[in-house]
Amino acid sequence: MDPTLSHETARRRTFAIVSHPDAGKTTLTEQLLLYTGALREAGIVGGKAGRKGATSDFMALERERGISVSSASLQVPFEGFVLNLLDTPGHQDFSEDTYRTLTAADAAVVLLDAARGVQAQTIKLFEVCHRRGIPIFTFVNKLDRPALDPFDLLEETERVLGIQVTPVTWPIGSGPSFRGVYDRLEREVHLYDRGARGQRATALPVAGVDDPRLAETLGAEAHATLREHVELIEGLLEPLDPARVLAGTLSPAFFGSVLTSFGVDVFLRHFVRLAPPPADTIGDDGTRVQVDGDQFVARVFKLQANLDPRHRDRTAYARVLAGRFERGMSVTHLRTGRPLKLARAHTLFADERATVEEAFPGDVVGLVNPGVLRIGDVLASGRGLALPPLPRFVPEVFATVRSRRVERDKAFRKGLQQLGEEGVVQRFHPAQGARDTIVGAVGRLQFDVFSRRMLDEYDVEVELADEPFQAVRWLVPAPERVGRFGRLVVDETGASAVLLRFDKELEYVLDEHPGTVAHALPPA
Repeated sequence: MDPTLSHETARRRTFAIVSHPDAGKTTLTEQLLLYTGALREAGIVGGKAGRKGATSDFMALERERGISVSSASLQVPFEGFVLNLLDTPGHQDFSEDTYRTLTAADAAVVLLDAARGVQAQTIKLFEVCHRRGIPIFTFVNKLDRPALDPFDLLEETERVLGIQVTPVTWPIGSGPSFRGVYDRLEREVHLYDRGARGQRATALPVAGVDDPRLAETLGAEAHATLREHVELIEGLLEPLDPARVLAGTLSPAFFGSVLTSFGVDVFLRHFVRLAPPPADTIGDDGTRVQVDGDQFVARVFKLQANLDPRHRDRTAYARVLAGRFERGMSVTHLRTGRPLKLARAHTLFADERATVEEAFPGDVVGLVNPGVLRIGDVLASGRGLALPPLPRFVPEVFATVRSRRVERDKAFRKGLQQLGEEGVVQRFHPAQGARDTIVGAVGRLQFDVFSRRMLDEYDVEVELADEPFQAVRWLVPAPERVGRFGRLVVDETGASAVLLRFDKELEYVLDEHPGTVAHALPPA
C-alpha cells in the first residue's frame, strides 16, 4: 500500500453546500475561503454595495443577476486538511446540476435562513443527500437579522426533514444584539467584534458560560438567557455522536451569520474533524474498489464549455474515487472501452486554473475534453466498474431555437451541441415536419442562461419560440410517425420520444401504436 496515497486520502474533505435560493450559500463558500486563507476579502453574489463579487460566481450572468447558476469547484488547505468545496446553484431551475454535484460529495452542508426556516428547495436537496446516506451538517444563517427562536428552528428542521438535529454551537442573541456563539463541545463562548464586512472576524475567547466577564460584556439579562439555554441544551438535547453523524442519521447544527463572519470559523474547525474522508467505491455488482489501492477510478459529473475565453475549450469535471491521478496517465474510457491518455488536466479555482501533476481521492480534476467525455463517464485503470447512473431530470418547458443571423449557423450548431452536452438544455430534433431544434429545460431561467451563453461565448443571438408542450415521454419501440396528438422527436442520443401538450395525448399516441411502451426517463 502506498503510504503517501493513504495519508493524502485521509486529509481530504469533499463536500457540497446546498440551500434554498438567497439563504447565503455562495457567501458561505466565500467565508470558508477567507478562513482558509485562500482569500483576503470575501465576496458576495453580484458584488453589491461596492464589495467584490463572489469568487465562485464567475459567469457574467451570475454577477449581474446576483444568483448562482453553475456549480463551482474550489480546493483549499485548512489546518492540515484539504477541502474540496462544491458550490452549487440554489435556483430550482438548476436542480439537475445540483443533484449531479451531490453525487461527487462525501458530505453536505445544508444552509438555512434563520428567519425562514426550512424552505421548499432545501427539502428537495436534503432528500437527495439523505438517500445517498452521506453526513449532513446544518448551518443556520443570518443570525445578524431578526430570527426565529433557535429551539423552534431545530424542532422544525427535525419535523420537516425527518432527521435528528443536535446543536454544536448555540447563538448568543439575534439581530442587532447577536454577539457570537457558545461551543458545546469545547464548552467555550466565542464573542465577535463587528469588523468590516467580508473581513475575518476576531474571536474573543472566554473561559466558559460561567465566566464573570460575560455578565459585564453581555449584560445581566442576556447572560442569564444564555445560561438558561445552555442548561436546557445539555439537559434535554442529544449529545453529539460522531458515529451517527457519519451514518447520516444525526445532523450537527451550527449557528452564525455568514455575511458578518460570525460562527464560521468555529463551524469549520468542527466540520473537518467530523466529516468523513473519501471511502471505498462499490459498483452495481457489489465490486469494491479500495479508495487508497492501486486501481485508479474517476467519474465525470459535470461538463463546462469555455471556462477559458482565450481558448474556448471544454472541461470535464471528474471526481477521483480511488487511486492516484498522475498527469499523462493512460486509463480506459469504460463507456467506449477505448484507452484515453489524461495529458491535459488542471485544478480549478472558479474560472482560474493551474496544471495539476497529481491528485488523490476526493479531489476534483478538470480534464480538457475534446468531445469524448460525457456526464457520468467512468475512467479507470485495471478492470471495469459499473456505477449507478447519475440523476437526469425531465424537462417541463420547451421552445424552438433558431439563430437570428444565418451567417452564424456553424457557431450556432457548435454552441447548441456543447451546451446541450453540458446539460444547460436538452435537445430534441423533430422526426417529422419542421426541422428546427426544440430545446427543453426544467425551468425558464435555464433558457435565459442558454441565450446569454450563446451570445457571450459563441457570438450567436438566438430566438426562442415557446412551444405548448408540458411533458416528454420516450417510446420503445419507436413509431414511424404519430397522428395529430403530440410531436414525434428524437433526443440527443437518438432515442425516440413524443412531446405532449397534456396527459391525455399520451393515451391517444399509445392507442395508435399498441405495441409501443412509454417511459418517463430515456432508455439506458
